Amino acid sequence: MTNKNTFTLVNSETGNLAFKLFSFENNSSFDHIQRLNYYSLIWIQTGNGKVKVDFSEYDFTQNQLLAFAPYQPFMLTSNEEIKGVAIHFHPDFFCIHKHHREVACSGVLFNNIYEPPYVIIDSVTKNTFDMVLEQIKTEMQNPALAQYELLVSYLKIILITASRLKKEQQNESANPVDNTAPFILQNLKNFIETHFKTKHSPSDYADLLNITPKALAKITKSHFNKTLSNLIAERIIIEAKRELYLTNKTVKEIAYELGYDDEHYFSRFFKNNADVSPQIYRETVGFAKAMS
Repeated sequence: MTNKNTFTLVNSETGNLAFKLFSFENNSSFDHIQRLNYYSLIWIQTGNGKVKVDFSEYDFTQNQLLAFAPYQPFMLTSNEEIKGVAIHFHPDFFCIHKHHREVACSGVLFNNIYEPPYVIIDSVTKNTFDMVLEQIKTEMQNPALAQYELLVSYLKIILITASRLKKEQQNESANPVDNTAPFILQNLKNFIETHFKTKHSPSDYADLLNITPKALAKITKSHFNKTLSNLIAERIIIEAKRELYLTNKTVKEIAYELGYDDEHYFSRFFKNNADVSPQIYRETVGFAKAMS
């Protein structure tokens, strides 16, 4: 289905959105909380404002690409017109977790709890995106043999290009600061990655870092724009979503592996953070259903 500014591909088996490309001339599509069961890439070409995502708020401006994972809550606010291009794609169309070695964007564009959810688009990348988006529009207006494979290839170009650019920008901004905060923050990230399945309390990480909980809370909020409890919760939810995507493990098994003996407590925790139950998440997003 297409019109002048919108190009949509629907999964014929499920009736769900598979892939969508559209241009927007104002903020009406994103001026309320979005909790979508697919990935979203939003390229802001004109305008600036604020993006609320998960537990944080960031400034955005023109020539930024915002990236959101399924059911990640976000909203854009602006006092001026914003214009740009958005791409939505369902994991059934292209599963980031399943193809992480090919595109390496999970943990860079998506599911990065330590970085703002955007990448700054330079002139070279802009030209690449413009060219690829025109190819996508042409293909969706004139579908032919292997349309799915070709659209996935174009999507991969966008994801890989943006991921490379964001990695470059992360490296450029990683200048040492003349205090102990960067050392503490790097150790904190390492500890969360190592222990998030067994240590769920901020005080656990304060103990590991030999710092008071209050001091760690202040550093965490200042550098990550979110609380340590939020960081830990987001990391647990990302892993839970990954298991729901890729495996046929029961919710009880996933809960136990993530350090929760009570399946019902874990389900409430998941719903509070993802807005849907683990089972609904699996049914609407999870890749496992395609393997069963």
